Amino acid sequence: MKKSILLVTLASFFLTPAWAADYPEKPIELMVPSPPGGGTDIAIRLLAELTEPFLKQKLVVVNKPGGGGTVGVSLLTQAKPDGYSLGGVWNSPLTAIPHSLQVAYTPDDYQPIIQISSAAYVLCAAPDFPANTAAELVAELKKNPGKYTYGNDGVGGTMQLAGERIFKALGVKVRPVPFGGAGETAKNFLGGHITFYGGSVPPIMPHIKAGKAKALLLTSAADNPALPTASGLKALGIPQEETVLWRAIIAPKGLPPAIVKTLEDAFRQGASQQRFSDFLKDQGEEALIAGAADVGRLIRAEYAALGEVAKELGVKK
Repeated sequence: MKKSILLVTLASFFLTPAWAADYPEKPIELMVPSPPGGGTDIAIRLLAELTEPFLKQKLVVVNKPGGGGTVGVSLLTQAKPDGYSLGGVWNSPLTAIPHSLQVAYTPDDYQPIIQISSAAYVLCAAPDFPANTAAELVAELKKNPGKYTYGNDGVGGTMQLAGERIFKALGVKVRPVPFGGAGETAKNFLGGHITFYGGSVPPIMPHIKAGKAKALLLTSAADNPALPTASGLKALGIPQEETVLWRAIIAPKGLPPAIVKTLEDAFRQGASQQRFSDFLKDQGEEALIAGAADVGRLIRAEYAALGEVAKELGVKK
């Protein structure tokens, strides 16, 4: 028995590429599948800066936008799995958009490294809307099925799938109106063209603080201290319907385990810095760090759940 264990250990040692022990020996490209200046881009650039001292190499952020993030993810899955091509992504191009767009990858085609943040999407109403709590919102929606509209980040996007998942569980009907992103949704909400803003927190937070919007419902199970007027799904008895915005570092499939561990350890230290936590808090988000195995399970569970919602909605690729 001991001999067998020794042979397996030796085999594992010799199967590990020699260069993995010296990794990284040169700068690492960190692809962000969105334009410069967006929430994910800013977060990943800060994380790269904070992580470089632990890798002792430069992390070069490169933007590859298109297809709601799917273009960049597709390019990453085609890269060599040597640890020098990584992706800093949010969950939509991994778990939501593939149900509405043809993409060249599945969860089997990339390697999760680490999750770095988590944030609820929020549903906001105008100050004069006849509800001031999530419970009152649900009661109003039940009295008026199909009367109200909510903006979202596009057909088959994470906000629409998250919203419909919640509305089904609550037994209410709200009409979705797709836009090009949270900024466009906020503009149309403030202009009175839709009843509710549905999207990430940062674009609407200044308007909440200015009293032009009131936050009522979160897509997370838990409440958010930054939005005290809004309730999470646990308060409504449906915590299992949670869908949140989260960000992670991924790599091409086939990355050696030793390099996965090196990267996970380094990014964990970078994401644990107080400066990163403070940045996320200012955005109404939180630092939530989870390792490669946990992120892999999260991706598959969310991919399956949102796939069911997309199927029920009749979303087609």
